[in-house]
Amino acid sequence: MAAADHDMVGAVGFAAWLSGGALDARFQSGAVIEAARRAFVAYPANAKSEVIVAEIDGVVVGWIAREERPDNISDLWVNPAFHARGVGSRLLQHLIASMELEGVATQKIDTLASNVRAIGLYQKHGFKIVWKGEELDAALSINLTKVHLERVCR
Repeated sequence: MAAADHDMVGAVGFAAWLSGGALDARFQSGAVIEAARRAFVAYPANAKSEVIVAEIDGVVVGWIAREERPDNISDLWVNPAFHARGVGSRLLQHLIASMELEGVATQKIDTLASNVRAIGLYQKHGFKIVWKGEELDAALSINLTKVHLERVCR
């Protein structure tokens, strides 16, 4: 990801979060929304690992990242104006293929339990829910009901 993409990456992530995850009643607080916005704006410059962007006509329309562990997909965000156009699938397929080439045997991803669109996407690509429960979101300082999904490489 080029430094010039940082602002667009942050804006795409925040817009995608607002369109999906922000439907949760706990996200209606102005303080939580502002914390999310700050986290998305800061993320690109502070990313410790791989961030892959999808562009259409030079505009970032989605991105995927993996942080913390080589088997962990930490983020997948698509601009809401580009939902249902295959952007998320292509990003996910690209990172899955890269991880397989590296020899990662099991790929992992987390999302909100209420994010049925994301869960459906992950399941379409072979991920299975292995856990559901409450976790503290460090950026937002609130507990969220999440699911952990895993995909075992063939």
